Amino acid sequence: MKKNDLVWVAMLAVITSVFVMPETHEVFIEITNNHPYIMGFVKFSVLSTMGELLAIRIGSGEWKKPSGVIYRFIVWGFIGMLVVLMFNLFGAGVKGAMAKGLIISFDGGISGFWDAFMIASIMNLVFAPVFMTVHRFTDTYIDLVAGEKVPASQISLSRLIATIDWDNLIGFVVVKTIPFFWIPAHTIVFMLPGEYRVLVAAYLSIALGIILSYSKILKSDKNKKMA
Repeated sequence: MKKNDLVWVAMLAVITSVFVMPETHEVFIEITNNHPYIMGFVKFSVLSTMGELLAIRIGSGEWKKPSGVIYRFIVWGFIGMLVVLMFNLFGAGVKGAMAKGLIISFDGGISGFWDAFMIASIMNLVFAPVFMTVHRFTDTYIDLVAGEKVPASQISLSRLIATIDWDNLIGFVVVKTIPFFWIPAHTIVFMLPGEYRVLVAAYLSIALGIILSYSKILKSDKNKKMA
């Protein structure tokens, strides 16, 4: 493990300690309840950016800043605010549909798991594909402007569409990560108390970064063997 690896782990440990230490835990809960959008922005912007740094580290073997890191930080923050809204919207919507008998529901011990599973499933099947596509557009735009130094005036919608790796987006991110990662992971998230859901979702972005980086490595190795 290199020095910068230890720095990243130490930063994650410090951030996590703020959420779990008794001295700061109650403050975290109070601020989360009183300012959900602000806290959603902070949680996702910080933790998801750390996830991107880790993904680059795994993929390249070195610690590098992603192109346009400030823009990505801001985008992740707004994603965090959107997640706050979607978690509440789908959580209340699915339970409302259950109350009207539009979705099967159960009583007893299985009800907590079933409710969480249905919320996670419907949210990820309805909202996630659109969200993932929009996020890929923003990432591609940032890559072109900040990474390849393409003038913003030269970036059209058609150019973004042509640049995006649709095979990876649809074939892996949507078709594989939704059923095999996001639905199971969000089922666990929706079984947690409400004030922890967005926080844990932000931590999951780090796990997803690891998964995506390994998928790129496997794809690269496959292409080399086919060449």
